[in-house]
Amino acid sequence: MKVLVIGSGGREHALVWKLACSGKVGKVYAAPGNGGTAAEDKCENLVMNGIDPASEEGQKMLFEFAQKENIDLTVVGPEAPLDAGIADKFRTAGLAIVGPGKSAALLESSKVYSKSFMEKYGVRAAGSKNFTDLSRALEHTKKHFGKDPTKPLVIKADGLAAGKGVVITANAGEAMQTIRAFMKDKLLGEAGKKVIIEDYLAGVEISVMAAVSVSPGKKGVIKPFIAARDHKRLLDGDMGPNTGGMGAIAPVPDFSPALEKDFHDSILFPTLKGMEKEKMDYRGFIFFGLMVQDNRTFLLEYNVRLGDPEAQALLPLMDSDLADLCTAILNGKLSDYTIKWKEGAVCAPVIAAGGYPGTYRKGDPIAINPTGLNSTGAIIFAAGASRGSGGVEGSGLRTNGGRVLAVSGYGLDAEDARKRAYKAINCISFDDMQYRADIGLPSGGNSD
Repeated sequence: MKVLVIGSGGREHALVWKLACSGKVGKVYAAPGNGGTAAEDKCENLVMNGIDPASEEGQKMLFEFAQKENIDLTVVGPEAPLDAGIADKFRTAGLAIVGPGKSAALLESSKVYSKSFMEKYGVRAAGSKNFTDLSRALEHTKKHFGKDPTKPLVIKADGLAAGKGVVITANAGEAMQTIRAFMKDKLLGEAGKKVIIEDYLAGVEISVMAAVSVSPGKKGVIKPFIAARDHKRLLDGDMGPNTGGMGAIAPVPDFSPALEKDFHDSILFPTLKGMEKEKMDYRGFIFFGLMVQDNRTFLLEYNVRLGDPEAQALLPLMDSDLADLCTAILNGKLSDYTIKWKEGAVCAPVIAAGGYPGTYRKGDPIAINPTGLNSTGAIIFAAGASRGSGGVEGSGLRTNGGRVLAVSGYGLDAEDARKRAYKAINCISFDDMQYRADIGLPSGGNSD
């Protein structure tokens, strides 16, 4: 089996690694991949010369490559190519691809659509209003803080904004400044033309990813993975600025059976019902970003793909063949497929470049002690890392982004996993690297 994985981040490295573990997979192409995927067993990076996989030129290149190389399965990692309709293009030509069609991808690419979907089908979520008029958005904000100046508001840009489109504002000044930046100053371009102003929820966050097989006119199925938790804040104790994710753990000890049932009843099942009613073509993965408040689960957002860095924690725990799971999704056999999980836990802290999430330097060599790393059993998943000349101690990797590596330690329990992950981090070094020291601690991850 020949597989194509689209994307270049840590999630895509984890997908490439897990697919290459399958005895049914003979070759994996990563498009464009990164320095980590280039060194994986069975894997080859597809040279795209800086062409964006979500662009028309990029989609044409990938489509022609899949046809020429007789690719048996394509898996889309990031959201932008899905929003651009790559799954529709491939399926129309009879090419097997894991990912929702363009209209279904609106669940992530348009927060206005997503919130209207939640409301229409009774998915429990925070109350919100959407605005296309700047003056009305500002007036709504003034009224809110006039009634209760201590209650924050969440301002969300409608479109895809590379993780920069959600801002929690503590007062009217912050809220109105954010709204003006999105709607008037075009800080996020077209993504900020419409905004969602949402009630603030306080509690703990949980990430639930799932396999989805929904086709028009057929009974659909969503099969959730075990829960994970992402740590968004840069610094220990959930302090500092928000990031794309400074580490993840799986499973989540406080996701009780009662909360899991509440999630199924209040979020998962209504979502499935809505997908079926809307006649979506959704054969891929979905991410439910949850907030637990007052022992109830609320949906913060949908992502129409696997989470990052949650995938780097969950895929090493998956005891099923990922290629088989993808085939079951595409062939309408997901209802009969059992996703198996290993006993134990994974702790996956992220190592970032100095200065991240602000300005950071690229091109620093990454030193890795392979003997020490191997003794931990941990897996390194590259994100912002390239491969080239000048690497040291057998690595060959250089920094090429803000979040550089995720270090996934597997253990018999959460503490064992944490010890292995941080022992592995001690085997890695580059100038000004930074990471949180509290990923996987019992008190970690309680964000609000």
